Amino acid sequence: MAAPLRVGGQDDDLEKRLDEELTAFNTAAADGAVTEPLSVRATDETGGLVGGLTAWTWGTLCSVDMLWVREDQRHSGWGGRLMRAAETEAARRGCTDMIVSTYSFQAPGFYPRLGYRERGRLEGVPGGHEDVCFHKRLTPPKNETADGHPA
Repeated sequence: MAAPLRVGGQDDDLEKRLDEELTAFNTAAADGAVTEPLSVRATDETGGLVGGLTAWTWGTLCSVDMLWVREDQRHSGWGGRLMRAAETEAARRGCTDMIVSTYSFQAPGFYPRLGYRERGRLEGVPGGHEDVCFHKRLTPPKNETADGHPA
């Protein structure tokens, strides 16, 4: 007898189990590389959130999940500062590559100014928009060579 399918909304137990299973599979396929979260937070003098970034590193790859800057602080350089801080931490962790995607109505012009190259566009985003994918090769931290040894 075939297993029944159940379709629904948010399923925290399913999400947790899938994350565990895929993490184990991916770790084995990547010679034991472990996924680690990375975040960067910017606050103002009152402690209010100015902007932030969430990402993850996995072996030599860093992937940005979310980057956001408060509306009254946009075009003030915060996005670049957040990205550079994430790049620095990713390189410190041994990452050589960084990826990020943005919708065509968000910030596709922002990432090339930081040295990212567009690698593809995926159609099908609501409103006739696209998901724009970017990649950047990272340089090792200034005090280390490519193999992680002190310069």
